[in-house]
Amino acid sequence: MPDVALFVTCLVDQLAPQTGMSAVRLLEAAGCRVTFPEAQTCCGQPALNTGEPEAARVLAHRFVDVFAPYDAVVSPSGSCVAMIHHWYPRLLPGDGRLDGLVARTWELSAYLADVLGVLDVGAHLDGTTATVHDACHGLRVLGVKSAPRRLLEAAGAGVDEMADPETCSGFGGTFAVKHGEISAPMADDKLAQAAATEADCLVACDAGCLLHLDGRRRRTGTGPEPVHLADLLARGLT
Repeated sequence: MPDVALFVTCLVDQLAPQTGMSAVRLLEAAGCRVTFPEAQTCCGQPALNTGEPEAARVLAHRFVDVFAPYDAVVSPSGSCVAMIHHWYPRLLPGDGRLDGLVARTWELSAYLADVLGVLDVGAHLDGTTATVHDACHGLRVLGVKSAPRRLLEAAGAGVDEMADPETCSGFGGTFAVKHGEISAPMADDKLAQAAATEADCLVACDAGCLLHLDGRRRRTGTGPEPVHLADLLARGLT
């Protein structure tokens, strides 16, 4: 039985706790023993995005201290995992624990599909159609593309591709706060693309993108329900 430490991330912890619980349900359904290290905190991405690398370095040290003892670290946020893979080697050069820890840290869908080789987690989504948004960091830094689609299809869901699933949703961490006049139209375009598919839901593997898209959907009334892959699959668990 694989031992997995859940890195829940700030956004999931504070704004989408059900996604963290869904991730645990899926990992356990895949045969994992899940641990939640209570000393965990932010990965440091907001600080880095705001031009505070020293603050990000402190948080990176904290992450390594907390998660270095575990054989696998899994997170329901491609963005935070990308921070660890791409930026931690720059923030913490010479930390001998880091190389192994980076290699053992995974985005949830990639861990299930590519590491464990588990596509059928026991979810039943027959009759559900989804369109998938490829979140920027998961796609471009981690290469997460097919894993969420394979998991959906294994659960019986149909996948209807939107015109450009790889286009940014406009969230971009602090970008959405600093440049709302740009980020809002980007989300609106993504929602319009999703609506054109007539899918039941808009699926992604990053809570930040989903919060941004859901906020715009509530304001405009456009597009299907934005839902995290973990939450949708967990709905189908018997």
